[in-house]
Amino acid sequence: MTTATGLAPKRANELEHLLGSLADPANPTGAHAILAADERAETLTAGESLLHSYGLNAEFVPPELGGRLDRVDHLAEVMRALYRRDPALGLGYGASSLIAGVTLWTAGDEQQREHAAGLLLDGRRIAIAFHELAHGNDMAGTEFAATTEADGSLRLSGRKEVVTNIRRADALVVLARTDPRPGPRSHSLVLVDRAGADPARLTDLPRFGTVGMRGVQLGGLVFDDLPVPSAAILGPVGSGLETALKALQITRTVLPTMATGILDTGLRIAVDHLTARRLYGGAATDLPHVRSELTGVFADLLRAEALGAVGARALHLVPGAASVYASAVKFEVSRLLLGAMDRLAELLGAHFYLREGPTALFQKLLRDLAPVGFGHIARAACQMSLLPQLPLLSRRTWSRPGTEPPGDLFALAEALPPLRPDRLTLHAGGRDPVTGSLHALADAPWAAEHADLRTAVGTDRTDLAELAAVCGGLSPVDLGVDARPEHYDLVTRYVRLLSRTVCVQVWRHAPPGDFLADPAWLRAALHRSAPGPYGPGPLPAQVESALFAELLDRRDTGRSLGLTGRPLAL
Repeated sequence: MTTATGLAPKRANELEHLLGSLADPANPTGAHAILAADERAETLTAGESLLHSYGLNAEFVPPELGGRLDRVDHLAEVMRALYRRDPALGLGYGASSLIAGVTLWTAGDEQQREHAAGLLLDGRRIAIAFHELAHGNDMAGTEFAATTEADGSLRLSGRKEVVTNIRRADALVVLARTDPRPGPRSHSLVLVDRAGADPARLTDLPRFGTVGMRGVQLGGLVFDDLPVPSAAILGPVGSGLETALKALQITRTVLPTMATGILDTGLRIAVDHLTARRLYGGAATDLPHVRSELTGVFADLLRAEALGAVGARALHLVPGAASVYASAVKFEVSRLLLGAMDRLAELLGAHFYLREGPTALFQKLLRDLAPVGFGHIARAACQMSLLPQLPLLSRRTWSRPGTEPPGDLFALAEALPPLRPDRLTLHAGGRDPVTGSLHALADAPWAAEHADLRTAVGTDRTDLAELAAVCGGLSPVDLGVDARPEHYDLVTRYVRLLSRTVCVQVWRHAPPGDFLADPAWLRAALHRSAPGPYGPGPLPAQVESALFAELLDRRDTGRSLGLTGRPLAL
């Protein structure tokens, strides 16, 4: 079975080759060096030097500004080359600048955009200074203040805490309150040139220590009436929250999607260990339970990457609906990754927490994965952002047969139009072409050849109709932050249907002969996401055998375990 190597950009393979073998103890970016840096809670300096020479920051800059950010799905695949070996390097060198960058590409004027692009292309850093410990993900509660002077300039005062690279950054994008009154127009984004700022009005806080991502430089900064020009504001005054919520749809999609590289390596470590481990006269993988768990994790990795890939393509093709898909990707992909790594830890037993030996990298990856559920924006916040959209989605899309999304949304190797952050919207306005396509799926010609898949899609269509009826009856009081738990459960139910539909559509649009065109992985994905109070049971024997054979073949031939199956430097 061929794999979807056409999904991986050439530069992902180039970066993989530069980073070299994980297993080579002499490799300065191999597992031995990565673990040593983690023990010291230091950044992998050899890795940063390599990424600087490679020009990784160009991946975060739009082509019209001299960079390589042409496709969000390709960005995720490039970053997987980092996350699969050292997530702290992926976040500490690159992803933090990406988060800041997207706000500038969304709302910055020509001069601000060119300045930011110049910094990044020169290998410098831009920090995103949103976070205040007292307010967490509640950006509207931000107290950091920007006071307007008589000449129109600003004075910045307050604290920003737990910010990646804030001490090492040449510039900062700061969320500041520009109006003391509450409301959606009370905050603005301000681009601060730290290199040129008055150091007497800035005080670095001590570094924040963490359990995972120990090499990431998390710091804080106290601003004491720091003067900045009025031209430092991104977009109109008061547009900060709107810009942030639009722009962060990009990173809300791509950050958990690139983190699937962590599970790729975690699963590989587990397979290597369990095929070599002798139990009861044979390999541990001869045990039905072990084989079942490994295959289930493989299926979960595939469906996580499928949802992430379609979410990334939606940013290009249906940006008006991306507010829904971005939150769904963050909510579901992070859940799948966290659950899968925990199951692998159970299979590894005592070996999952050893800090030396062949499985030592696993404990670091497990610790580094934890922020995927709360970092940048928490899973609960994604539920809160999705819940108010459900009634309109139910009336305008779910209850109206005939919704047909762009076919290229699911044809993962096809070209994409340029990314246009300015076309992103705060709300989907009831648009959900992915889930809406369920109406036509069960009646499509392919369904006659796969009775079990047709039945599964038909059941999902019925479930969608029932969900639409419930959501259509929700009142405004049911949709706020104090909504009852059963209303938040509707979000979980919706995301499950969305994810299942994505997998069916990706399978339908895969080229003949490709691994993604094999119904075995789809059957596994649908089985793993079936509703039930006790979770999915073992996969059907035939499906499990096919997937386990694919898993071992990829392990033996040194290919990634996700959608692309691209060659790895092992």
